[in-house]
Amino acid sequence: MNILIVHAHPEPQSFTSALKDAAVADLSAAGHSVVVSDLYAMGFNPVASAADFGSRGDADYLNYALEQRHNVKAASLAPDIAAELEKIQAADLVLLSFPLYWFSVPAILKGWIDRVFVSGIVYGGRRIYDGGGLKGKRAMAIVTTGGRDHMLSPGGIHGDLTETLKPLLQGSLGYAGMTVLPPFYGYHVPYIGAEAREAVLANFRAQLAAIDSREPLVMPSLADFDAEMKPL
Repeated sequence: MNILIVHAHPEPQSFTSALKDAAVADLSAAGHSVVVSDLYAMGFNPVASAADFGSRGDADYLNYALEQRHNVKAASLAPDIAAELEKIQAADLVLLSFPLYWFSVPAILKGWIDRVFVSGIVYGGRRIYDGGGLKGKRAMAIVTTGGRDHMLSPGGIHGDLTETLKPLLQGSLGYAGMTVLPPFYGYHVPYIGAEAREAVLANFRAQLAAIDSREPLVMPSLADFDAEMKPL
């Protein structure tokens, strides 16, 4: 299996990085091909702009999605976008490794999605959900938090974290056609001791080893909607 890990943490010694390193080690040892895009180490540019395009369909007005489609056809996407897109297209499984920032992903990871999930390949028109351009690939988020598990659960002060991450899990990964697996959460990690961290790491490795048995999250199906995307 080809696996892409997109890692978004600025500190190599962080627990988030330890989870990423464990995934690389265990998946490689299991015989899988693992590629890592370490966004901070790469200096990945998260800012979507006209500089992403080697040619323009409309030189006078920047509609980013339409220019993505134009540059797909012209084979003139910026080299860093084209390189990341090639990694995604080669992957059977995409793991997103990141700390929770303001109930969401770090800006560098959001920018990676904005720039690399290219209209005309990943999505566009009815190329969404089970018709999406990344159909047949699986995705899983690996998330670390400062908050405790009871704070980020149904009925907790912040609510259910999986529901909070819907813009990522459904609005990006599921929307693009990927089969989205339940995330792994490492809670309260800046404040727990070494023994507790080892327990979280062991739990993560066990869940990763059993990844093929994880039931995916439920996503919309185009079969349930008409040509105007109205429910049947």
